[in-house]
Amino acid sequence: MNVRRLIPATALAGAVTLGLVTLTACGGTSDAADKGSGGKLDVVASFYPMQFLAEQIGGGHVAVDTLTKPGVEPHDLELKPKQIGELGEADVILYLKGVQPAVDDAIAQTDVKAKVDATTLTTLEEHGTEVGHDHEGEAAHESEAGADPHIWLDPVKYAEVAKGVGAAFEKADPAHAADYKKNADALVKKLGDLNTAFETGLKNTATRTFITTHSAFGYLAERYHLEQEGISGMDPESEPSPARIKELQDVAKKDKVTTVFFETLASDKTAKTLATDTGLKTDVLDPLEGITDKSKGDDYIGVMRSNLAALQKALGAK
Repeated sequence: MNVRRLIPATALAGAVTLGLVTLTACGGTSDAADKGSGGKLDVVASFYPMQFLAEQIGGGHVAVDTLTKPGVEPHDLELKPKQIGELGEADVILYLKGVQPAVDDAIAQTDVKAKVDATTLTTLEEHGTEVGHDHEGEAAHESEAGADPHIWLDPVKYAEVAKGVGAAFEKADPAHAADYKKNADALVKKLGDLNTAFETGLKNTATRTFITTHSAFGYLAERYHLEQEGISGMDPESEPSPARIKELQDVAKKDKVTTVFFETLASDKTAKTLATDTGLKTDVLDPLEGITDKSKGDDYIGVMRSNLAALQKALGAK
């Protein structure tokens, strides 16, 4: 049986009701739609996974500004005074608490009432550097465990968040509620198809273990019965101990690991050193914290499908 610890989250309806104050409408249109951005709903997204949701669900009715620009590592983002000021002018702020401490602090200080925290729209779990399912009859264990915010890397959890964001937009801008619901439903369908592709593509593999620099893929590992071995913890810039490196070398040999994954926005030095020392290959597994020219795909769906292909190759999918 897989070892996991659930952290209670606010139920979807309660999160939307309590976390989002409806912007009252006059003459059939909301106050939000009457100001700024050519009458569109002004949405500020904290980083790419929230931006993607806002754009897909909002469509032509929203103007989306993202605090984390392409190519910027989101975890250590420091906001400029201008960005903090723009936060206070938003109609809706869409963020994921726990990823960006500076952003969380700035949002807490704004008087914008429509703040949507994606972590309240699904259930969080605790993951550490080691996350997975039963391994040779023994329950998988976790180290450096903590509340894992990387929910967008599980298409099923991301779909739950999408539903909540759609409901939040409906309340913020009732005049376009039908379109928001339609767009949210369409996105949920795409995410369902993506989930099916992962389930099918990773059903039969030569190994179930993968090594990655950044322990961002705990939810993905849980969902598809894989075992993530992270070189570092949740912080992509943290340095692993010599003991951890030795442990990973042993894991790679025992579990017939072929590949050490690194990512687009963080240094690949540690991954390449480990791969060289153990005779393994390297490849990219993108945590989708930002889209850059190095990303293998133009958007969330495209990058996730590239991740699937990389995992199939590394795990020896049949």
